Order: sequence, then structure tokens, then C-alpha cells
Amino acid sequence: MPEGGDAETAGGAMAPVFVSYASQDAAVAAALVEALERRGIACWIAPRDVTPGASYAGQIIHAIDAARASVLILSQDAACSPHVLREVERAASKRHPIIALRIDQAPLPADFEYFLNTSHWLDTSRGDIGRALPKLIAAIQVALQAPAAVPTEAASSHAPATTVSARSLNRMVIVVASVASLALVGFAADRLWLSSHRAAATPAPTLPASAPASATAVPAIPEKSVAVLPFLDMSEKKDQEYFSDGLSEELIDMLAGIPELRVPARTSSFSFKDKQVTISEIARVLNVTHVLEGSVRKAGSTIRITAQLIRVDNGSHVWSATYDRQLTDVFKVQDEIAGAVVKALKVSILEGEALRVAPTTNPEAYETYLRANYYLDRFDLHKSIDYYYQAIKLDPNYAPAYAHMAQAYSFLAFFGAVSPGEGWGKVKEASRLAVQKDERLAEGHGALALAKLHYDWDFPGAELEFKRALELNPGNADVRHDYAHYLMAVGRVAESEAESRRAVELDPVGEALISCLCWHSYAARDYDQSVRLAEKFLRSHPDDPWERTILGWTYEQKRMPEQAITEFKTAVKITDGNTFFVAALGHAYAVAGNRREAEKILQTLAARATKSYVSPFDLALIHTALGEKARAFALLDKALSERSTFLVYSKWEPRLDPLRSDPRFQHLLRQIGLED
Repeated sequence: MPEGGDAETAGGAMAPVFVSYASQDAAVAAALVEALERRGIACWIAPRDVTPGASYAGQIIHAIDAARASVLILSQDAACSPHVLREVERAASKRHPIIALRIDQAPLPADFEYFLNTSHWLDTSRGDIGRALPKLIAAIQVALQAPAAVPTEAASSHAPATTVSARSLNRMVIVVASVASLALVGFAADRLWLSSHRAAATPAPTLPASAPASATAVPAIPEKSVAVLPFLDMSEKKDQEYFSDGLSEELIDMLAGIPELRVPARTSSFSFKDKQVTISEIARVLNVTHVLEGSVRKAGSTIRITAQLIRVDNGSHVWSATYDRQLTDVFKVQDEIAGAVVKALKVSILEGEALRVAPTTNPEAYETYLRANYYLDRFDLHKSIDYYYQAIKLDPNYAPAYAHMAQAYSFLAFFGAVSPGEGWGKVKEASRLAVQKDERLAEGHGALALAKLHYDWDFPGAELEFKRALELNPGNADVRHDYAHYLMAVGRVAESEAESRRAVELDPVGEALISCLCWHSYAARDYDQSVRLAEKFLRSHPDDPWERTILGWTYEQKRMPEQAITEFKTAVKITDGNTFFVAALGHAYAVAGNRREAEKILQTLAARATKSYVSPFDLALIHTALGEKARAFALLDKALSERSTFLVYSKWEPRLDPLRSDPRFQHLLRQIGLED
């Protein structure tokens, strides 16, 4: 039965209400169900509605998931029953209303108080159940009339709302870099400034209209496929989202490393967070047959992790488990969950092969690392770097902490927040240590490849690192997409587009990857197609300054400068005057022949350069459009001397076309290592 539907009793009647009780209260439960069903409220109750021969526990879990509300017969026996507690916790994790009917005065354990403190409460401890029945029926009817909820994770009150992670930013950032000098900065600013615009109230993700035919077609769903949804934070204070998110990400990384198993990337799986969408809809968009979901409850060093693997086409629970462990056992729990998924899906791994080696034995370092990832995903780069340093201090051999810290520094370098030498120097240092600590860490090789590409201009070395990363984890959409832009930089356009399409298959909902196809059209100089894709994308994402920038660049090449100016003005407004978009606007003014406005922007950028880093590549583009070649080449020489990040895309950048016939431009390409 599809997720979100109604449970079905053994007799075939629809049962929107699940009844939870202790075995000692069976007579009360049976009488209550009889009374409710006489009034037209169908119930699911064990053992009456359990199909003989089927998994008893599995059917209970399925019935809870499929119901619209739960009625709990609360007594001293129920309060002492771990089975009842698990049923209550399961219903709460699904955000189903729980209506408690208290039949005695026994004190309530803290676990029950936590789950029931906001629930409808009926006290019949004095034996007046019949008198309370009308109120119970009314409460059930209200619950059944409410919109059905799907399992989502409560957003932390401490974190800004966002639907785009820094890992998706990484892919898009490289897209931007490939399009033009500071395009990377543009998309970064998009995600940095737009996190507040894209709150959890936005519609559930679907494949954007800008997706290619290969992405929008209905492909065969691989049997051995699973989407890992973000686990819910069920902790008392709802302050452990970083931990529940981190656990989910770790499971995605572990399972994605198994070649035989298809696992959508984090960006896609997490895009459904806080969205009113059913599991069957999620599976359809992500093209998977199974979904892994769960919850985390953490108190001090104690954790309770529940996980369940669901086959979507029939709603059956293939596997489920609850783990009550100490934080020191968290890696064992992750291994057990991943191992259970592998076994359930009959995926082949080498005999005796471990899914991974625990990256640290220090639970405090692990928890600090998860906090760092949490802030990296929300693009709070400096805070994430601080936490990575803390994790490394606690465990100097923690390879993933080095790799992800390298990623955070790469964003600073991309966005021009620091000079190329400072930013990429940190990336190289951290990524090399990551690889040194764990040579099999794909993210470490991927980060090192980015530094070799964008700063060292070591193109053979970069490709070796990219290929090693993909050999270690072919399901890593981030690295595959980064490799696509390496291929674009060196002029292997067809290979680049093929890699981008593979990345989209791994991350079908990731905006960065799908938007990348618009960038491919721009880079291939198919400007009509670029306009079509950008306009379609902007219909659902009107406040995306990066896509408006692509559209603006395309309008410039189509000799439609006024339309380009309009797009860049919008981008500047959205980003509160970010330098990258201001420079793009200056270039558009110059293309339009409006020298006065272009020079005013150059003055603005010169003033900013006294306080913060401004890329000479940006300035060179504006002077190029003004026809001031000498000044443009002087700035490009400066960009060469500081190894400006975006020079690696000079081989095809259309805005540099006015300089290509000049011998100095060929010299520029030779200096970078991109000579024809």
C-alpha cells in the first residue's frame, strides 16, 4: 500500500486509525474499537488485523505509517511496555496525531511525556470511558480531517531556512566557473543570499522544466536502488538536527560507494525535507524502488536510532530496526544499517569486504565534524571551518574533516572572499592531508583535483585526481560534475556534457546540475537553447541571480544588451549589490555602448578593491567590452601573476572573443597551459 494511504484491516475495511495498547488492556482496546467502528470509524488493531504468516512487526509498522491518526490506551502497563513506546515513537515520527485515552493514574515516564505533551488528552481514569467517547470521536474526526503529513524533519530554530546545500553549491560553483570568470562567484552568491528566500514553504521539488529530455523521460527504475531521506530529529529539545542530518549523509556516502547500488545524491534526497509530498512521489522523482528513512533521538551520550527500508510500489517494509546505543557505537550502527540495506536488496560486495573503516574512534570529534558539515551545508563557511579545526584537534587523523574543510576553503577562493593564493593554498594543504590520512577517500582526491585545476593549472594532475576519486566512488555526483568542468576547461566539450548528464542521473533534483545544462548550451554557443533553458528555469526560480546571469550573458551574445542589463540589475538587487553581479552589469553597460555607466561601475569596484579582494579578471572583461585592449591585457597579466581562479576557462569564454586575434591572447593561453 502506498505511503500516506489508509491502512487496511484483515476484513478489507479501510482503517485510518491505529489503536495502540498493552496486552493487559486488550479487553478495553477491543471494546473501544467496537464502539468506534459502530460509529463508522475504521480501526486497525493487532492481532485482529494481522495477516497470518506475515511479519507481525512489519505489519504493525506499515499500519502505523498508513494510518491518519493513532489512539493510545494509556495505562501503567502501557507506560511500561517498550512495544507501545515504539509504536508511539513511530507515529510521532510520522507526525500523526496521537490521541491518548488515559485509563488509570499511573505516573507517566519521561519518554511518553515527550511524545504526548502536545497531544489531545482524555482522562478516563475514574472509569467513565463511555462518557468520554463523544469527545474521543470528535478528536479523531478533527485529526482525520487535517491534511495528511509526510515524514519530514523539523527545522532547527537555530539554523536559517534553506533548500540548497553547500554540496550542491560545490557543483554549481564549478558550473559558474566554467561559464565565465566570476560566474562561480555568482552562483555562490545566489545560494548565499537566496537561502532566506527559499524557505520550507516552497513547493515540493519536481524535475525542472529546464531538465533535458534524458532527465524528464520516464526511465526504467533500477531494482537495486534506494533513496536515503533525512532522518528526523526526535530529541527532546529538537536541537540535534546536525546529528540526524549527518547520520543520513554518512549513510548516503556509504551506500553510494557500492557500484551495484543506485543511490541519489544528498542534494536530491534532502530537497524533499519539510515538503508535503508522499514517499511514492519522492521515489518517482528520484527513480528508485526503495526508500530508507528513520529518526534519531539523542540525549547526552545515548542515542536511539530507528531505521526502516520501504519498497515503494507496494508500501511493504523490507526491513526495520531500532538501536539503543552509546554515541561511541554510532559507526557500528551505521555499518549495521548499511549492511542490512545491502543484504535486503541482494547487492553483491566482496566477501569479507567492509563497507568502510570508521574514520575516527573519537565520538567528540565525530560530533564536532557533523556540526561542521551542518554549517557548511548552510553556507556558513567560517563557522564550518572553525568546527573542522576543532574536530581535527580532537583527532589529527580525521581524514573526512580535512577533505570537507578543503571544500569550505574552495568556496572562499571561488567567491573571491580571499585571494587565490590564500584560498587555494588552504585547499591544497587540507586536501593533501585528507589523502595522506586516507588514500581511499574520494572527497579528498576531488578537492585536490580542484586546486590542481584552478590554481596550479596542472591539468594532467587534476585529471588523475578526478579519475581516482571516481574510481573510489563512481556514485559521487559532486566529483563527477566537477570533472565535467575540468573537461570543459580543456576543450573536451562532448565528454564534459556526458559527465554532466551522468551527474544529473545521480542527483536528478539538484538545481546546480540541471542548471548546468543551460551553461553547456552557453559554452557551446547555442544561445537560443540557452535562453530557452534559462527562461524555463526562472519560471520556477525567479529569484535565482545565477540563472539570470547566464541569461544576461546569453543576451549579450545575441546582441540584446538592454535585455541583458535588465537581468543583471535584477541579480544585483537580489544579492544586495554583490561585486560579481555589479561587474556583470558593468560589462553589459559597456556592450550596450553606455560608457558613462560602465565607468561608474569601474569606479565602484576600484573603491571596493581598497577594502576587499576584487578579481582583475572581472575588471579586464569590462575594459574588453569598452574596447580598451591595453588596459584589459594589463589586468589579465595581473590575473596571471596571482593565478586568478577563472583564467582556466579562457579557452572558450565568449566575452573574451574581442581579444582572441591578438597575439597577446595566445600568449595568455600558453601561460595557463591551454594553447591550441
